[in-house]
Amino acid sequence: MDKICIIEDDFKLCELVKEYLEEKGFCVYIIEDFINIEEEIKKENPKLILLDINLPYVDGYYICREVRGKSNIPIIIISARNGEKDQILAIDLGADDYVTKPFKLEILHSKIKSVLRRTYGEYASDSKYNEGKILYLDEKKFTINFKDRAIELTKNEFKIINKFLINSGKIIKRTEFFQELWDEDTFIDENTLTVNITRIKNIFKELEIKDIIKTKRGVGYIFDDSVLKEVTQNKKNN
Repeated sequence: MDKICIIEDDFKLCELVKEYLEEKGFCVYIIEDFINIEEEIKKENPKLILLDINLPYVDGYYICREVRGKSNIPIIIISARNGEKDQILAIDLGADDYVTKPFKLEILHSKIKSVLRRTYGEYASDSKYNEGKILYLDEKKFTINFKDRAIELTKNEFKIINKFLINSGKIIKRTEFFQELWDEDTFIDENTLTVNITRIKNIFKELEIKDIIKTKRGVGYIFDDSVLKEVTQNKKNN
């Protein structure tokens, strides 16, 4: 039974969501100690967190950033803030999805299932670049590893790089990234994906792997692993 932690100061809403999700087969824990939220999360070790932004003592953005820095637990923001900037900031900090209040419980349930499936289902282990390869993703530490270097990734950076690796040499349309990373009923500005791709290109540059991600204007992106072979060969020769 998957455990879900709710971090929300509207306890009437908490009880409503708890009752509904328990009927759907989840184990639900409501965090009421807003001073020691991180300790409560560590103790309960949930499969997913429902997190409000407006909280006593610290806001949800802070909690999202702190949790993501130590854990891969998926986070769905539930907030009355419906601005585009709020949603983009939450996603950039590592949230997996964003639900604006008021919301239908059926939609929340659908998003929870989707995030759990993406996090613990097919995406988590489908990369052919697993440990033992010269370039690989470590799904436990959320790092990309090349030679003797390792760089920490956000959850979305991990997902995007993983998609590149399993589709090496193929053009990946921008719409494919949106479909895999964000639910279709969540507004995401086109620039959000561009920013994420730019960050990933910079990560590869930091690993001294340049131009491995090529942009196909008006279509999408392609991961050119022939660049990786050239870099590896050059390192051997040097």
